[in-house]
Amino acid sequence: MHGVNGPVVRVSEGSWRLPALIVIGLLAAAAALAFRDLSLRLPYDQWRAGFFDPDVTDTRQMLLHYTVLPRIMVAILCGAGLGLAGTVCQQVLRNPLAEPTTLGVSAGASLALSAATLWAPWLFVFGKEWVALAGAALAILFVFGLAWNRALSPVSLVLAGLIVTLYCGAIASSLGIFHRDYLIGIYIWGAGFLTQQGWENVLYLAPRLAGAAVLIALMIRPLTLLGLDDETARNLGLGLTGARLAALVVAVALSAAVVTVSGVIGFVGLAAPALVTLAGARKFRDRLIWAPLCGAGLLWLTDGLVLLIPTGYREIPTGAATALLGAPMLLILLPRLRTGTLWRPEPPPVAPRVARGGLLLTLSLAALALVLWGALAFSNGPDGWHWAGLAGIEEMWPWRWPRTAAALAAGALLAAAGTLLQRMMGNPMAAPEVLGVSSGAAMGVIIAMFATAAPSRGVQIVAGGLGAFAVLFGILLLGRRSAFAPERLLLAGVATSAAFGAIVAVAMATGDPRVGLLLTWLAGSTYQVTGSEAAWFLGVGSVLLALTPMLSRWLDILPLGDPTARAVGLNVGRCRLIIMSVTALMTAAATLIVGPLSFVGLMAPHMARLMGLQRALHHLVGAVILGALLMTFADWAGRVTIFPYQVPSGLLATIIGGPYLMWLLRRR
Repeated sequence: MHGVNGPVVRVSEGSWRLPALIVIGLLAAAAALAFRDLSLRLPYDQWRAGFFDPDVTDTRQMLLHYTVLPRIMVAILCGAGLGLAGTVCQQVLRNPLAEPTTLGVSAGASLALSAATLWAPWLFVFGKEWVALAGAALAILFVFGLAWNRALSPVSLVLAGLIVTLYCGAIASSLGIFHRDYLIGIYIWGAGFLTQQGWENVLYLAPRLAGAAVLIALMIRPLTLLGLDDETARNLGLGLTGARLAALVVAVALSAAVVTVSGVIGFVGLAAPALVTLAGARKFRDRLIWAPLCGAGLLWLTDGLVLLIPTGYREIPTGAATALLGAPMLLILLPRLRTGTLWRPEPPPVAPRVARGGLLLTLSLAALALVLWGALAFSNGPDGWHWAGLAGIEEMWPWRWPRTAAALAAGALLAAAGTLLQRMMGNPMAAPEVLGVSSGAAMGVIIAMFATAAPSRGVQIVAGGLGAFAVLFGILLLGRRSAFAPERLLLAGVATSAAFGAIVAVAMATGDPRVGLLLTWLAGSTYQVTGSEAAWFLGVGSVLLALTPMLSRWLDILPLGDPTARAVGLNVGRCRLIIMSVTALMTAAATLIVGPLSFVGLMAPHMARLMGLQRALHHLVGAVILGALLMTFADWAGRVTIFPYQVPSGLLATIIGGPYLMWLLRRR
């Protein structure tokens, strides 16, 4: 159900009681942990002195005043700021998966810090915070530039933000693979640590949070109207471009301030608004009150739990651990979501339907064949570039074909999975990894890596498969009672992905030597694919892709809404279950072979749309061809561009495909 003030969730309790209980519970638990920590650090009769006038000769009082108390205040301010910024972003973008990091803020800051560390360390004389802030500002300016032609429409902003986020993240990850030892500090910063050494960060954040809160309070009416569709808001006299720009500038500036102080703490901006909405905060102004309080309590409580870990083992960053606390809360509240939607699907920014879709598909298929031939025949070696004839292809066949086949099949499967999800759910941010299946596979691989001294390739595949299907079973179990409603599946997948992503971030921040192998696998690599694995992968992929044309009629009808789908005779729950199962199988197969790739599954469907392939069957086939083409070319380029070194195909696919997608989005 959708009301004037944005997303509405039907609940039996009042709209304020459960949000208030959640906030009070979080803050009370956090305060209790803080009281315990303070009691262990300093006798109660010395608290007043430690708070306001510490004795410079008493180490405990100095630590309390300059470390413990600032850390508490920074946790509260960061959580409140992210909760407020996330609420504004979800309202403006009309998408429950949106948060400030969606618009590239964190990715831009991280890339700027990585680049400055490697090539311009002199920039840090101005302070690390200013380098991160400059990177975040450049990223958001680029996002606004890409979406400006469409009056900063929600879908255009989401797509532009995702493109910039993935592109900056791919470049930063590529730098990390080749310069990991130099950038370990960036990994730690990126995981979100709240350690403080004074009150500077509190004094930096407090006025910015207060100013943002005042500005957003002054914009409540236009923000409420932005929750409606564009035509209605325009008829009510709202200038859409100016209102969106003003609101997002405030939210992004607030988020950038948090990022510069504490690093990337992404889940709070998504979870806090979602938690209070599921709890019954129906009106936008209610969410503006409860979401910042929920964010403050969530981050403060998480930091208190982290401080319970013995000092010698305290390697868990608070930013990553927040998802471990917030994700279960989101899953617990998820059954309260009744029939209805948390967002209204709206037309994506596409070109007019092409008159000759078949011709465009034929040309794309010819381009794929050409790239496939080049991947097998054209290479760079000790003697330079070389174009091999049939004899040369046959000679190198045992080494090249497994990688090429794996890249082609992975690109095709992930593109198909992304197309199925985006059409079924009517959400441009839907992607295979959003379901959590790829995160489950990654979690299985991590357990295998850290549980055994040297897990074999077979052990990794089995562990990843068990993790992927465990997550799939849990998500389907959660969605069964709601006929697999898209909003419930997406939020369940996001919560699961966030929890597992937190574990990955913790593993990467430990500095363990095995993290290098994990980082390469996470980037999407075909390094270890054998001939037997490639043959098995091609067989499974062919069977799954052969099933997708049978789903095209459902994909044309489901975006029209449940009533329309039922009116034409579709069993909506069964259709979604079948599509979800096929999607999960595709995602699991691709993830097990080449790792969790982000770009192809998310962006190949948008590439096909922007080329004018709008009918479900044409859209699906076009996305599959583009995904296969992009991954095949990326695998070849990653193998030969800087020979003898190699770049993972998943990262290179983002670096190659990102500019093309930016051009398409800007052009349309």
